[in-house]
Amino acid sequence: MPEFTLDMYQTAGVAMLLFVLGRFLTTRIEFLKRCCIPAPVVGGLIFAIVHLVLYSCGVVQLSFDDNVKSFFMTLFFTSVGYTACFRLLKKGGKKVFTFLIIAIVMVCLQDVVGAALAKVFGWDMRLGLCTGSIPMVGGHGTAGSYGPLMENKLGIAGANVLAIAAATYGLVAGNVIGNPLARRRIKKLGLSSSDAAQVDHEALLELKKNTEGTAKLDVDRGTLALALIFLACGPGTLISMLFDKFNITLASYVGSMIIGIIIRNAICDKFDLDLPVQEIETIGSISLNFFLALAMMGMQLWQLADLAGPMVAILLIQTVLTGLFVYFVTFNMMGRDYDAAVLSAGHCGFGMGATPNAMANMDALTKVFGPSEKAYLIIPVCGGFFTDIVNSLILTFFMNVL
Repeated sequence: MPEFTLDMYQTAGVAMLLFVLGRFLTTRIEFLKRCCIPAPVVGGLIFAIVHLVLYSCGVVQLSFDDNVKSFFMTLFFTSVGYTACFRLLKKGGKKVFTFLIIAIVMVCLQDVVGAALAKVFGWDMRLGLCTGSIPMVGGHGTAGSYGPLMENKLGIAGANVLAIAAATYGLVAGNVIGNPLARRRIKKLGLSSSDAAQVDHEALLELKKNTEGTAKLDVDRGTLALALIFLACGPGTLISMLFDKFNITLASYVGSMIIGIIIRNAICDKFDLDLPVQEIETIGSISLNFFLALAMMGMQLWQLADLAGPMVAILLIQTVLTGLFVYFVTFNMMGRDYDAAVLSAGHCGFGMGATPNAMANMDALTKVFGPSEKAYLIIPVCGGFFTDIVNSLILTFFMNVL
C-alpha cells in the first residue's frame, strides 16, 4: 500500500480545511448544534473515517507531522496560563479544591476498573492501566509516555499501542458525551448563566479582559502577545525537564503554562502592567482549533477496529463509568447549578481525552447558553496541572502494587 507523509505546512493546511468543513456542518446540522460538537472535531472525524476507508481498500495510508500538533497544544496552554488571573481564581474558593478531589476519585476509579477488568479477561492487571487513567485522564501525552515505559521497563507487551488506541478513542468519546450530558442537565433543570448578575464590577472587567472578543486587533499588541507566549514556552521546557528528573510525567505544556501564570500574576498584575489579554486569548483560541483538528484527523481508526473484544468492552465500560460519574457526582458535588453543568462537560473532556477537549466542550456550550467564569477558572488549573501531577503519582502507585 502506498504511504504518503504530509509535511508541517501540508498538515496545517489540511487541518484548517477540516475546521472550515466542520464549522460549515455545525451551523447547518441540527444534531451537531444540539449536542454542541466542536467544529474541528466534526471535520477531523469525517477525515478519519474517509482515511479508514482508503486504508481498508489498500488505496493509501497518510501520516502527518506530529510536531505541528504539539506546537499548537503548547501555544494554547501557554495562553491559558496568561489568562489565569489569581484575582479571579479566588472567586473559585472551595470549588477548586472540591473539583480536584472529584477528579482524583475518578482517576482512581478508572484505574481500579481497568485493572479489575484486565484480570477478568486474563490480562496482566498493569495492562489494564492502559485503558484507565493513562489514556483517559492523561490523554495522548501520558499514553505516549507510560506505554513505552510499561513495555520497555516492565516487559508488558502491547502496552504502547493499547494506550495510544484507548487515548484516541477517549478523545472522541469525551467530546461526544460531554455536551449532551451537560445540555440535558441545563434543559431539565432550567439552568442559566448568572455571571453577569453576580460578579462585582472589578471582577467583571477582569473577566471581560480574559474572555471578550477581539474585533479590533492591534498589530503591535498582537505581536507582543505572541512574543509573550513564546517567552513562556522557552523556559517552560526547563520546568518539564526538572520534573522528568524526579520521574514525574507531566504533559509537555505544563512548564510553559506555569511560566505564563507567573508572568501574568507575579509581574504584570502586581506592577499593573498592560497585558494584551484579548490578543493572547485570540491566539489561544486559534491554537485550540488547530490542535483539535490535528488530533482528530490523525486518528487511525483501523487500530480501534483491530482491537480485541476485551479492549472494546473495557473502553465502553469506561465511557459509561465516566458519563455516570460526571452526571451524578461531578454535577451534584459542584452545586447543581449552571457552572456545575459546564464543569461536567469539561470534566468529560479531560476525563476521557485531554484538557483541550474540555475547553472545546465548554466553548461550544457557553456560546449557546452563556458564560461560566468559574468553569474557565477551575478546569485549566485542575485539568491542565494538578490532575497531571496526581495522575502520575497514582499511576506510579498502581504500577508498583499490581
